[in-house]
Amino acid sequence: MQLRHVRYFVATAEAGSVSAAALAVHVAQPALSRQLRQLEHDLGVALFDRGAGRLTLNRTGRALLPTAKDLLAAADDLKAAAAFHAQGRLDRITVAAPTVTLTDVVSPFVATMAPDDPLLDVRPADGSTTTEMLRSGADLAIGIQRAQAPYASRPLAVLPVWAYVPADDPWSSRGRVELAEVLERHVIGLPPTYTAREALDSAVAAAGAGIAHFTEAANGTIAQALAAAGRGVAVVSDDARFDLVPLAISTGTGTGVLSINLVAGWDSRTVAAAELESLADRLATWVLRRYPQE
Repeated sequence: MQLRHVRYFVATAEAGSVSAAALAVHVAQPALSRQLRQLEHDLGVALFDRGAGRLTLNRTGRALLPTAKDLLAAADDLKAAAAFHAQGRLDRITVAAPTVTLTDVVSPFVATMAPDDPLLDVRPADGSTTTEMLRSGADLAIGIQRAQAPYASRPLAVLPVWAYVPADDPWSSRGRVELAEVLERHVIGLPPTYTAREALDSAVAAAGAGIAHFTEAANGTIAQALAAAGRGVAVVSDDARFDLVPLAISTGTGTGVLSINLVAGWDSRTVAAAELESLADRLATWVLRRYPQE
């Protein structure tokens, strides 16, 4: 079955006659009639009732006409998508990142995009490296490690990991606390696959310390809810919720604070590499405006 034969079938059904359809598709009438016969042969069914020099859609033809139109529409969509790719453009981009990054960074960024920008899909990828996200099919991956060759990477953002306390907590007016002080409190943290937990564990190990009292929450929202209920200090990178006060956590290394270094990665071999790099640049600029660096 050839796609042009399907197109001739639809044209004939819509025009009401072979002669009118032949004019519409710029094909001689005898040739059009032969190709309609060939389509019927390929499908194994008659599509028209033939009589008195006219073709009339039969019951089968009427039943198959919507599917034929859908097939032609899908073929047109395929050609349009291929044209995008041939020009190094994408009409749909899959972004993989940790859940918190998707919630607090990618989703708000998507809300600022224009209608003619590529459509962004998102895929949670907690516990995966940037390279693993790309290998699993993501067009753009956001993680804390640079992607391995042949993938390309660029720094995306440095996001703080906060110590969240209620407004009536003795620390609420300080703005910054020491890591050692946090470790003396009851810490509410996240599972090991979360980037904020990875940053906390690394800082604690570097300080040669330990966390005496620790509660593991399922996600940053629950961690902050527990802190709001007076259960401890939530150490997460999420945006503030429940009227909690965010405090920077000094790591004891100069002026450094506990933070997450995000990078964006993409496949440098794809024809759309330039577009993906441009999207990463736009996202980095937007993140810097939303989360200004100290």
